[in-house]
Amino acid sequence: MPNWLLYTLVTLAAYVGMEFMAWFTHKYVMHGFLWRWHADHHQPKHEKEGFFEKNDRFFLVFAIPSMICYMIGGLTGPFWVLFIGVGISLYGLTYFLIHDVYIHRRFPWFKQLDSKYSRAILRAHGTHHAKRTQEDGESFGLLVVHPKFFKKRAKKEDEAVIGNNVR
Repeated sequence: MPNWLLYTLVTLAAYVGMEFMAWFTHKYVMHGFLWRWHADHHQPKHEKEGFFEKNDRFFLVFAIPSMICYMIGGLTGPFWVLFIGVGISLYGLTYFLIHDVYIHRRFPWFKQLDSKYSRAILRAHGTHHAKRTQEDGESFGLLVVHPKFFKKRAKKEDEAVIGNNVR
């Protein structure tokens, strides 16, 4: 197998694996023993003070393994470990752009994404944020969305779920 193919497959596997890790961490860590870091993320925007949330600490929780992979793969080997770090980083970039920029509008970059998939992501995340407590949540992932969120809703119902609970 050529090295470029191996590195591409390792990067893709790490990227896909991160969706599971994000789901697992969100469900069992963020809504588990580190709820105190995540709770402010479930408050409505008008109740928050400042730009940053305690929840933003999770950036480091995911960035540190990526940095370790860069160091191990780049400095001591094996070299393919570097591409695990690349996959984690690419997922982190995707998460930032979709979650922080598109869903929560923390930066005014994407205002008009409108496809069945982007609406389903908004619906799933809006449903997740409808719960302001640690228990009884749903939709813990980001990119893998349950088929029920692809069903078209009445505009008022959609705006209630998406607009009030997410942004």
